[in-house]
Amino acid sequence: MTMPQMEFRMIEDDLDTEVVTEQTIKIINRWLADHQIIQNDVQKAMLLSHVKAMVERAKTLQKLPDVDPILFDQLSEKALVLARNTIKLFNNLPIEEAYLLAVHYEVAMAN
Repeated sequence: MTMPQMEFRMIEDDLDTEVVTEQTIKIINRWLADHQIIQNDVQKAMLLSHVKAMVERAKTLQKLPDVDPILFDQLSEKALVLARNTIKLFNNLPIEEAYLLAVHYEVAMAN
């Protein structure tokens, strides 16, 4: 999987959250297409909602509650890699974001 050589610096560059959310969804959709993962409309809406909240947290530095990685040990490596690559698009998101995002990818892959 080819990853973009970009990073959204939400605070440093004072980026607009709506614009970054849209750009992030486009990147994710390319990755999903590369892996032949098709989302239904509900999954698309849920992913958009999660990404929008994630982008907001990157801008505001709001923290997620502590997440126990063991809760996510049944997720596939593919879902986890996609999620880790997604949070790498931002310079300040913690790994907990990837665990939650990986659930979306896992559900989409189950279609």
